[in-house]
Amino acid sequence: MFGTIVLVVSGGLLLALVATRLNERFPFPEPAVFLLLAAVASDLFPKLGDRLSIRDVERLGVVALIVILFNGGTLVGWRRFRVAAVPIFTLGVLGTFATAGVIAVAAHYLFDFSWTIAGVLGAALAPTDPAVMFSVLGNKEIGGRVGTILEGESGVNDPVGIALMIGMIELATHADASFWVVVEEFSVEMLVGLLVGLVGGAVLRWLLRFSLPNPGLYPLRTLAAAGVIYGAAAAVGGSGFLAVFIAGIAVGDADIPRREQIERFHTSLASLAEVVVFAALGLTVDLTELLTSRHLLEGLVLAVILAVVARPLAVGPLLLPARMRLNERLFVIWGGLRGAVPILLAAFALVAAVEDAPRVYDIVFVVVAFSVIVQGSSIPFVARRLGIPMRQV
Repeated sequence: MFGTIVLVVSGGLLLALVATRLNERFPFPEPAVFLLLAAVASDLFPKLGDRLSIRDVERLGVVALIVILFNGGTLVGWRRFRVAAVPIFTLGVLGTFATAGVIAVAAHYLFDFSWTIAGVLGAALAPTDPAVMFSVLGNKEIGGRVGTILEGESGVNDPVGIALMIGMIELATHADASFWVVVEEFSVEMLVGLLVGLVGGAVLRWLLRFSLPNPGLYPLRTLAAAGVIYGAAAAVGGSGFLAVFIAGIAVGDADIPRREQIERFHTSLASLAEVVVFAALGLTVDLTELLTSRHLLEGLVLAVILAVVARPLAVGPLLLPARMRLNERLFVIWGGLRGAVPILLAAFALVAAVEDAPRVYDIVFVVVAFSVIVQGSSIPFVARRLGIPMRQV
């Protein structure tokens, strides 16, 4: 049995590496490949899905997101962040709430969700994902403020979406709760997470100045520090995800030894973490049942609404004050891809036994699949058509 586990895990890692190579020729997101392969595999071999509980998916998602957000913060860095801080925060906070609100209204009126469960679904689908964008672009990077805004927005709106979801779950699972619990939960998570992230980033900048006896230990030190910062924030009731993102920004431009080696390690680990989460989602979905249920149609409808209605309505007005050309605004609007975070949030709802949670989980699967396959595959084409500069990295 252990040999089978080793075979499956090693084979999956090898496929991920092959997919990276193929992505240079075909702009098809690697996570999408594993999402679909895992879903098919769980139907062909039901025991695969039976061995992975939804709580396992939740735990995998948390660990993966720590890696992804810390890496995202370090790639943005303080210098790039402060240039685009205003649009990053307005899109990351106000844009997330607005997107969740539009999706909630659509889910309530089109598919007869209660307002509370529609809010849960809206919170799950509001955050964007930078790792999917990275996998689509391969060895290219979006230049200028556009890339910084997309990366920074997703780093901010992931913790915002998670805090919003936790509040919505409290509202959905307690009969005597009011919407004030959502406001209170969100405010505490954000404030405490921000403070822990700032303190943790300052301490980490100091810690990284010390040399280590083995070059291979440098990336492991930053990885361990990210885990400590997340745990410290979560232990005192804050958003550990916001804390690790802020800490990543704080050390992104720091003068530290072995910087290039550390960045390569964390970028590779973040890509692998994204693939693992997508594979886990695929294994927990009954593809045959989903394809024959109304959840497929509901998910497709909401995916289209999210891409062409909710995202433009929520993000478009917030970009007007920014000094950006029209083509840049349009690319930011289209570049809001969904990925690992909606998976994690849908798992939260299932673990908490929220009403209609299985339906929410199926819809999230469809929306994420649509986002990474349809929107994700179109990103290079849209960038060329809009004249968005991309550079080799």
